[in-house]
Amino acid sequence: MPDFTNRDPRTPGFWDQRFAADFMPWDRGGVPAQLSAWLQADTGKPAGWPYPPGPQGYRGSVLIPGCGSGYELQAFCEAGWNATAIDFSPSAVVAAQQAVGPWREHVVEADFFAFTPAQPLDLVYERAFLCAMPRDMWPRVVQRWAQLLPEGALLLGYFFFDDNAKGPPFGAGREQLAQLMSAHFSLEQDAPVEDSIPVFQGKERWMAWRRKKAL
Repeated sequence: MPDFTNRDPRTPGFWDQRFAADFMPWDRGGVPAQLSAWLQADTGKPAGWPYPPGPQGYRGSVLIPGCGSGYELQAFCEAGWNATAIDFSPSAVVAAQQAVGPWREHVVEADFFAFTPAQPLDLVYERAFLCAMPRDMWPRVVQRWAQLLPEGALLLGYFFFDDNAKGPPFGAGREQLAQLMSAHFSLEQDAPVEDSIPVFQGKERWMAWRRKKAL
Protein backbone atom coordinates (compact mmCIF):
# COMPACT_ATOMS: atom_id res chain seq x y z
CA MET A 1 0.00 0.00 0.00
CA PRO A 2 1.28 3.50 -0.79
CA ASP A 3 2.26 5.70 2.14
CA PHE A 4 -0.66 8.13 2.29
CA THR A 5 -0.44 11.28 4.40
CA ASN A 6 -4.20 11.94 4.58
CA ARG A 7 -6.08 9.44 6.78
CA ASP A 8 -9.41 11.23 7.03
CA PRO A 9 -12.07 9.97 4.57
CA ARG A 10 -14.24 12.95 5.48
CA THR A 11 -11.95 15.13 3.33
CA PRO A 12 -11.55 15.29 -0.46
CA GLY A 13 -7.77 15.03 -0.07
CA PHE A 14 -8.06 11.49 1.31
CA TRP A 15 -9.66 10.31 -1.92
CA ASP A 16 -7.53 12.52 -4.18
CA GLN A 17 -4.39 10.83 -2.87
CA ARG A 18 -5.79 7.38 -3.58
CA PHE A 19 -6.89 8.25 -7.10
CA ALA A 20 -3.48 9.84 -7.76
CA ALA A 21 -1.77 6.62 -6.63
CA ASP A 22 -4.24 4.45 -8.59
CA PHE A 23 -5.08 2.74 -5.29
CA MET A 24 -8.79 2.04 -5.65
CA PRO A 25 -9.65 -1.43 -4.28
CA TRP A 26 -13.33 -0.44 -4.25
CA ASP A 27 -13.39 0.13 -8.03
CA ARG A 28 -14.77 -2.88 -9.91
CA GLY A 29 -14.15 -1.34 -13.34
CA GLY A 30 -17.75 -1.75 -14.49
CA VAL A 31 -21.41 -2.11 -13.52
CA PRO A 32 -22.43 -4.80 -10.98
CA ALA A 33 -24.79 -7.53 -12.15
CA GLN A 34 -27.81 -6.76 -9.97
CA LEU A 35 -27.91 -3.14 -11.05
CA SER A 36 -27.65 -4.18 -14.70
CA ALA A 37 -30.50 -6.67 -14.24
CA TRP A 38 -32.63 -4.10 -12.42
CA LEU A 39 -32.13 -1.52 -15.14
CA GLN A 40 -33.08 -4.02 -17.83
CA ALA A 41 -36.12 -5.39 -16.03
CA ASP A 42 -37.44 -2.21 -14.45
CA THR A 43 -36.60 0.42 -17.02
CA GLY A 44 -35.40 -1.05 -20.29
CA LYS A 45 -35.17 1.17 -23.34
CA PRO A 46 -38.69 2.22 -24.28
CA ALA A 47 -39.95 3.28 -27.67
CA GLY A 48 -38.62 6.61 -28.77
CA TRP A 49 -35.05 6.06 -27.55
CA PRO A 50 -32.84 8.07 -27.55
CA TYR A 51 -34.54 10.67 -25.41
CA PRO A 52 -34.42 14.38 -26.16
CA PRO A 53 -32.46 16.64 -23.79
CA GLY A 54 -34.07 17.66 -20.54
CA PRO A 55 -36.30 15.88 -18.02
CA GLN A 56 -39.22 15.17 -20.36
CA GLY A 57 -39.36 11.54 -21.41
CA TYR A 58 -36.90 10.28 -18.82
CA ARG A 59 -37.67 7.31 -16.64
CA GLY A 60 -36.94 9.43 -13.60
CA SER A 61 -34.21 11.36 -11.85
CA VAL A 62 -31.44 9.58 -9.97
CA LEU A 63 -28.57 10.86 -7.86
CA ILE A 64 -25.34 8.86 -7.44
CA PRO A 65 -23.41 10.20 -4.43
CA GLY A 66 -19.69 9.50 -4.07
CA CYS A 67 -19.63 8.27 -7.65
CA GLY A 68 -15.92 7.42 -7.88
CA SER A 69 -15.17 6.41 -11.46
CA GLY A 70 -18.83 6.72 -12.40
CA TYR A 71 -19.54 3.54 -14.39
CA GLU A 72 -23.08 3.29 -13.01
CA LEU A 73 -23.86 6.80 -14.25
CA GLN A 74 -23.45 5.66 -17.83
CA ALA A 75 -25.64 2.61 -17.20
CA PHE A 76 -28.45 4.74 -15.77
CA CYS A 77 -28.23 7.27 -18.60
CA GLU A 78 -28.26 4.58 -21.27
CA ALA A 79 -31.32 3.01 -19.62
CA GLY A 80 -33.21 6.28 -19.89
CA TRP A 81 -32.70 7.89 -16.49
CA ASN A 82 -31.88 11.54 -15.91
CA ALA A 83 -28.82 10.73 -13.80
CA THR A 84 -26.42 12.98 -11.92
CA ALA A 85 -23.24 11.69 -10.28
CA ILE A 86 -21.48 13.74 -7.62
CA ASP A 87 -18.21 13.48 -5.74
CA PHE A 88 -16.35 15.96 -3.55
CA SER A 89 -12.97 14.67 -4.72
CA PRO A 90 -11.75 16.59 -7.80
CA SER A 91 -9.67 13.56 -8.82
CA ALA A 92 -12.72 11.31 -8.68
CA VAL A 93 -14.71 13.75 -10.81
CA VAL A 94 -11.97 13.81 -13.46
CA ALA A 95 -11.81 9.98 -13.45
CA ALA A 96 -15.58 9.70 -13.80
CA GLN A 97 -15.78 12.25 -16.60
CA GLN A 98 -13.13 10.31 -18.49
CA ALA A 99 -14.91 6.99 -17.88
CA VAL A 100 -18.43 7.99 -18.94
CA GLY A 101 -17.60 9.70 -22.24
CA PRO A 102 -20.70 11.39 -23.69
CA TRP A 103 -22.31 11.65 -20.25
CA ARG A 104 -19.45 13.65 -18.74
CA GLU A 105 -21.62 16.73 -18.14
CA HIS A 106 -23.70 14.63 -15.74
CA VAL A 107 -20.72 14.37 -13.35
CA VAL A 108 -20.57 17.22 -10.84
CA GLU A 109 -18.04 18.13 -8.17
CA ALA A 110 -20.18 18.62 -5.08
CA ASP A 111 -20.55 17.84 -1.39
CA PHE A 112 -23.42 15.40 -0.82
CA PHE A 113 -24.54 17.22 2.31
CA ALA A 114 -24.84 20.57 0.51
CA PHE A 115 -25.88 19.49 -3.00
CA THR A 116 -29.40 20.36 -4.17
CA PRO A 117 -30.69 18.53 -7.28
CA ALA A 118 -32.10 20.61 -10.10
CA GLN A 119 -35.37 18.67 -9.91
CA PRO A 120 -37.02 16.24 -7.46
CA LEU A 121 -35.41 12.82 -7.23
CA ASP A 122 -37.06 9.48 -7.84
CA LEU A 123 -34.08 7.42 -6.75
CA VAL A 124 -30.74 7.57 -4.96
CA TYR A 125 -28.23 4.88 -5.90
CA GLU A 126 -25.99 3.68 -3.09
CA ARG A 127 -22.65 2.11 -3.98
CA ALA A 128 -19.90 2.23 -1.34
CA PHE A 129 -20.83 5.74 -0.23
CA LEU A 130 -22.19 4.96 3.23
CA CYS A 131 -19.33 2.57 3.99
CA ALA A 132 -16.80 5.19 2.84
CA MET A 133 -17.92 7.42 5.69
CA PRO A 134 -16.88 6.82 9.33
CA ARG A 135 -19.74 5.37 11.36
CA ASP A 136 -20.34 8.59 13.30
CA MET A 137 -21.32 10.20 9.97
CA TRP A 138 -24.02 7.66 9.14
CA PRO A 139 -26.97 9.39 10.84
CA ARG A 140 -26.19 12.48 8.74
CA VAL A 141 -26.07 10.39 5.56
CA VAL A 142 -29.42 8.72 6.27
CA GLN A 143 -30.99 12.05 7.21
CA ARG A 144 -29.77 13.58 3.96
CA TRP A 145 -31.15 10.65 1.94
CA ALA A 146 -34.48 11.26 3.63
CA GLN A 147 -34.36 14.98 2.84
CA LEU A 148 -33.54 14.35 -0.82
CA LEU A 149 -36.15 11.65 -1.49
CA PRO A 150 -39.87 12.36 -1.45
CA GLU A 151 -42.44 9.88 -0.20
CA GLY A 152 -42.46 6.71 -2.32
CA ALA A 153 -39.04 7.33 -3.88
CA LEU A 154 -36.40 4.62 -3.79
CA LEU A 155 -32.97 4.18 -2.22
CA LEU A 156 -31.39 1.33 -4.15
CA GLY A 157 -28.00 -0.33 -4.16
CA TYR A 158 -25.36 -2.18 -2.19
CA PHE A 159 -24.86 -2.15 1.57
CA PHE A 160 -21.72 -3.44 3.30
CA PHE A 161 -21.93 -5.51 6.50
CA ASP A 162 -18.84 -5.98 8.65
CA ASP A 163 -17.71 -5.31 12.22
CA ASN A 164 -14.09 -4.42 11.49
CA ALA A 165 -13.23 -1.24 13.38
CA LYS A 166 -10.90 -0.02 10.66
CA GLY A 167 -11.94 1.39 7.32
CA PRO A 168 -12.92 2.44 4.84
CA PRO A 169 -14.90 0.46 4.06
CA PHE A 170 -16.76 0.74 7.35
CA GLY A 171 -19.32 -2.03 7.68
CA ALA A 172 -22.65 -1.99 9.46
CA GLY A 173 -24.44 -4.61 11.52
CA ARG A 174 -27.88 -5.70 10.35
CA GLU A 175 -29.63 -4.35 13.44
CA GLN A 176 -27.58 -1.15 13.28
CA LEU A 177 -28.61 -0.47 9.68
CA ALA A 178 -32.25 -1.28 10.38
CA GLN A 179 -32.26 1.12 13.31
CA LEU A 180 -30.67 3.88 11.24
CA MET A 181 -33.11 3.45 8.37
CA SER A 182 -36.39 2.63 10.11
CA ALA A 183 -37.54 6.19 10.80
CA HIS A 184 -37.52 7.16 7.13
CA PHE A 185 -37.40 3.99 4.99
CA SER A 186 -39.00 0.57 4.71
CA LEU A 187 -37.05 -2.36 3.30
CA GLU A 188 -38.53 -3.83 0.10
CA GLN A 189 -35.73 -6.03 -1.22
CA ASP A 190 -32.74 -7.77 0.38
CA ALA A 191 -30.64 -10.22 -1.61
CA PRO A 192 -27.12 -11.69 -1.51
CA VAL A 193 -24.51 -10.46 -3.97
CA GLU A 194 -22.64 -13.03 -6.04
CA ASP A 195 -20.29 -10.85 -8.08
CA SER A 196 -18.63 -8.83 -5.30
CA ILE A 197 -15.08 -7.61 -5.76
CA PRO A 198 -12.58 -8.87 -3.13
CA VAL A 199 -12.90 -5.98 -0.67
CA PHE A 200 -16.66 -6.62 -0.36
CA GLN A 201 -16.71 -10.40 -0.91
CA GLY A 202 -19.34 -12.14 1.20
CA LYS A 203 -20.19 -8.96 3.10
CA GLU A 204 -22.60 -6.98 0.96
CA ARG A 205 -26.30 -7.12 0.16
CA TRP A 206 -28.37 -5.74 -2.68
CA MET A 207 -31.16 -3.75 -1.02
CA ALA A 208 -34.08 -1.51 -1.96
CA TRP A 209 -35.51 0.91 0.60
CA ARG A 210 -38.73 2.86 0.02
CA ARG A 211 -39.07 6.36 1.44
CA LYS A 212 -41.84 6.50 3.99
CA LYS A 213 -44.30 9.32 4.35
CA ALA A 214 -42.62 12.17 6.16
CA LEU A 215 -43.99 12.77 9.65
